[in-house]
Amino acid sequence: MKKEKYHIEYLFENISINSLWQKVSTSFGLSEWFADTVEEDDDAFIFSWEGSQQKARIVFRRNTSIRFHWEDEPDFTFFELMLAYDELTGVTSLKIIDFAESQETNDAIMLWNTQIENLRRIIGA
Repeated sequence: MKKEKYHIEYLFENISINSLWQKVSTSFGLSEWFADTVEEDDDAFIFSWEGSQQKARIVFRRNTSIRFHWEDEPDFTFFELMLAYDELTGVTSLKIIDFAESQETNDAIMLWNTQIENLRRIIGA
């Protein structure tokens, strides 16, 4: 099956973009909410969950956006975490771009929702 791109956005009030950036762009931050452990290896992160591992290369990391490519996934796929701060509302948004097979998109979004709830709990949002 062909993987399709999807987008999700989460809003965070009363959290600085810098604090949230540390949680989504560093191995330490990601190990607090995204995976059991995350190790950094040059331009890649090794994510571990309950005994299984998956390696993702960092495609790019700029300012408030980081893109990863899972090594065992098709070349055109990636997952990207992008932050933006709205000065008018004081809200920081986390935008996620990811890929899933069409029949698995809802499950993938539910998994992201669970992960983001973990993130919210960690940062107290």
